[in-house]
Order: sequence, then structure tokens, then C-alpha cells
Amino acid sequence: MQPDSSTSASSDLRLAVDVRRFPWVRRLAADYAHDFGRLAPFFAGNPAGPGAWADAIARTQAYPRDRQRLVEMLRAQQERRNAPDQARAAAARLADPTAVAVVTGQQAGLFGGPLYTLLKALTAISVAERVTREHGVPAVPIFWIESEDHDWDEVNACTVLDQDLHRRTITLGTPPGAGDGPVASVRLDPSVFAAIAVLRDTLPSSEFTSAIIDGLSRAYQPGAGMSEAFGRWLSSLLGRFGLVVHDASEPAAKALVGGVFTRELEQPRVTTTLATGQGRALVDAGYHAQVVPHPDNVALFRLDGVRQTVHYREGAFVVGDAVVAASDLLAESRTSPERFSPNVLLRPIVQDTLFPTCCYVAGPNELAYLAQLRPIYAHFGVPQPLFVPRASVTLVDSAAAKFLTKYDVALEALQADSESALNHLLERQLPRSVEDAFDKVSRAVETGMAKLVEAVPAIDPTLAGSAQGALGRMQHDLTTLHGKIVQAAKRRDDTLRRQFARVKAQAFPDGHPQERAVGFVYFLNRYGPALLDRLHDEMPLDMGTHWVLTV
Repeated sequence: MQPDSSTSASSDLRLAVDVRRFPWVRRLAADYAHDFGRLAPFFAGNPAGPGAWADAIARTQAYPRDRQRLVEMLRAQQERRNAPDQARAAAARLADPTAVAVVTGQQAGLFGGPLYTLLKALTAISVAERVTREHGVPAVPIFWIESEDHDWDEVNACTVLDQDLHRRTITLGTPPGAGDGPVASVRLDPSVFAAIAVLRDTLPSSEFTSAIIDGLSRAYQPGAGMSEAFGRWLSSLLGRFGLVVHDASEPAAKALVGGVFTRELEQPRVTTTLATGQGRALVDAGYHAQVVPHPDNVALFRLDGVRQTVHYREGAFVVGDAVVAASDLLAESRTSPERFSPNVLLRPIVQDTLFPTCCYVAGPNELAYLAQLRPIYAHFGVPQPLFVPRASVTLVDSAAAKFLTKYDVALEALQADSESALNHLLERQLPRSVEDAFDKVSRAVETGMAKLVEAVPAIDPTLAGSAQGALGRMQHDLTTLHGKIVQAAKRRDDTLRRQFARVKAQAFPDGHPQERAVGFVYFLNRYGPALLDRLHDEMPLDMGTHWVLTV
């Protein structure tokens, strides 16, 4: 792991790590960045290739949309959450027929969710700015709140690090409807006050803590919807960069994409069949299928207080446990599209029908299921955008970064539960004279005993086994002695052990990658709003590279 040579004089140290070194990064995500040709049949273009951006921009500009109604819908949402002026101006630019969108999204995690949620949003902002700069078209960053999932346990908690760098998870109570209906329908109850209080007491006190807690208290109030609170919080932080936050449950938006729901019901099983075929093609190419749908699945949910699955069987639809005539469900999709919600296969189609998307900023797991969608885009006649991997980052303090550089510790080695990486580091710190003497003795024993093993059979063949056994015991004793030397080094160098543990706690809390394990509110509390500016201005967007950044 080497310091980035392009780091400016005003920047702190940053280290580049090839994602292929990470055992948790699957082959598809690694090849997307480093060997796109293998995956080219599954996507509309290589975001690193010449001409791909101009083509994607032209495709989405040519697709007909009611831009005026889109802008009006966004304006109403922004007024409700009191979005910053920059975000409102960005949304208004979508009325321009040449304007395009750079979209990303995530579920409405408590207090903003994990660090990767922030990284996705900031990547979308930076990519949109680059599209405007390099292609001369208005490009608007959009954050799509996936608010119609019903899995309450995925959004009702936020994990931060306490003063001692221990993970602490703050969890909401269970408001009425939580876990049954879509998250968008869940209204926060007074337990949110307790969660904010626990967060305040858990976060290490800083000059920014008071402002962070005040901002969260304004967004997360009893009676507010969970996705509404998330949108208000995210918009208050990133709206000044022109980020437009969109809630997927917005009824006015469903009216603009209802035709997608109707087509899915008119031709049931087509989406599922196409996704299954692409999944098989991925497996044949040596990858994995992220989504393996049931053959009867329709790529829709029906919303009726709860989110109900839809299947197609024997000429009728089965909604939840009820059989519904095909004509009745089709009529409902035309008159009341707000009663429907896309599943994971149809959500990108709905998104890119609504917005003039030239690019979607995806996480590594999203890339896997997006690879199954190319024929589905074609089926619905919607232009498929480019897909850009989100920035991948670990934030550490300068002492941790210097430790990694000074001792040449591989970032991924810190994830292991064992002390193997620490032992290896300590072994390298032993005085050279000790290691040289140990190596010399080991070689001398092996050489001398090897000659003895060869010689003794001439005196008595039965002694060969005894000689081999003696060699093994001597090697074992030397290994044991070396282990004792390492243990002595551990006791001698407690400072190094503490430094190692501190860096490990920052980069892999409880063994989990930081960007997935720690809520970004922790970093805001530690570094303040300047963190957003630093990441916006200096966060690299290189595909296939994970960055260790100091702030």
C-alpha cells in the first residue's frame, strides 16, 4: 500500500488499495473495474471507455418524459422538507430538455445510515459535476430514497464508535406498522427522542456534537415519516451541493411511471424470465446471479397498508393470499398507480423512466443484479444508463495512516479476527541480530542433522528413524523458542500493540469494513461539516481502487 503520489500539498496523506486484494469483493465487481471486456455483454457501456458518456447522454435525452410534471413533483417534495436553494435550483434544471440526471439511492437508514450512503451521494454529486464540465449539459445529482421496503430491521438502527472506538448500536423502538408496511408509511414515535439522547451520550464529545444533535432533532421528530426524516436530514447536509433527494413512495411520481406497472401486468413473467436468463449467462461466464426469482413472480408489489407480493398463475394474479382477476388488477394499475411498487428488478426501470438518467452510481452488490437487467430495459424500451461504482473509502486519523505507511501493513490484513497480522508485524520489528542468529542456528541444525541422518545407517540402519526424530524435536524446540521470542517482543512493545489495535478498530470495527459498519453521523460529529467539503473536493473516483483517507 503506497501513498498516492497525486496528493496535493494541502491534502493529508491518502493511500490507494486495489479492491482485488479484498476477499469480500466478489469477482464481478472487481472485473467491472479492471477487466470490463468480460462483462461488456451485460451492460450498455464502459464508464471508463471513450464515447460511452456521449452515447448515454444522447439516449436519455431522446427518451420522451413529462419534464414539467417531474419538476413540479420534485418542487413539492423540496418545499415539504425545506430543501436548500441550491437543491431547488438543481431540480428546476431538469425542465431543460437537454438536462440529464446522475442517480444513486439507498434505504432510509436511521440518522443517515452507514458511511457508504454518504459516499454514494457524494459520488453522484461529483459525477454530475464532471458530466456538466466535460459534456456541456446540465447534469443533476439525484438521491433516490428506497422507502417502500418493509424490512424495518434494515433501517431502524445506527452504529457509531464511542470514545474508546468500541461499536455501539442505537436502535429505534417499533412504531405502529413497523415491519408490516413500507418504511415510508412508518411514523416515528417518541422513542426517537430516546434514540437521539443515546446517540448524544455515545458519540465522543466534540465541538460539533451540539449542532449534529440539533440537526437530527429537527429532522427526526415524532409524527414524521421515517423516509421523510431521512430525506430532510440528507437534504440539509448535501442540498447545498445541488443534491436533489427523491422519495420513491411519492404518489405524484407513481402517476408519471404507471405505464411501467401496467406493462408488467400485461406481460407477466417476462421480466422474471429475462432476469433468469441473464443470471444463467452470468453463471456461464464465471460469475454469480444476484437475483434468482421464482418463475411465477411479477416484478411488482401491491400496497394496501402492507406490501404484498404478486404472482401470476393460471390466468389470474395472486396478491398476497388472494386471487385477483387479471382485468381488475390491470384496471387498478391504470387508475391508481400509487398502489403499486416495483421490486428490485423493476425499480431501475421505474427510476429511469421517471428521470433522464445517464448514469447510476452503484454499490458492488448492486452491480451484480444490474448485470441481469439489460434485456429488461430493452423490453420496456427504456434506455439503460451507465453504471459507475461508488467511491470506496476508509476514513482514519493521521496517526493511523502514518502507522500503515511506516510499518507497511496491508489494510485488508487488519480484518482478521486472529493476531496473525500483529504477530507478523512484531516479527519484523525484532532486532536484525536476533533474526540473523536464529536463521543461522536453524540452518546449522538442519545441515548438520541432515549429514548425520545420512551417516548413521552405515553403522546401524535402525538408528535412521531415531536421527529423523531427533531432527524433528530440535526443529520443534527452535520453533517454540522463536515463538517465545515473539511473545517477549509483544510484551516489550506494548505501544506498537496499542497502535495496531487502534488502527484496526478504526478500519474494521469488530472485523467489519468501516464504510458498512459505521454510521456517517459519527464522522460528521468528529470532523464537522468540513468533512463534506473535503470529500466533495478531494475524494478520488478511480474505479477499482479503495482509498484510505485522512481528514
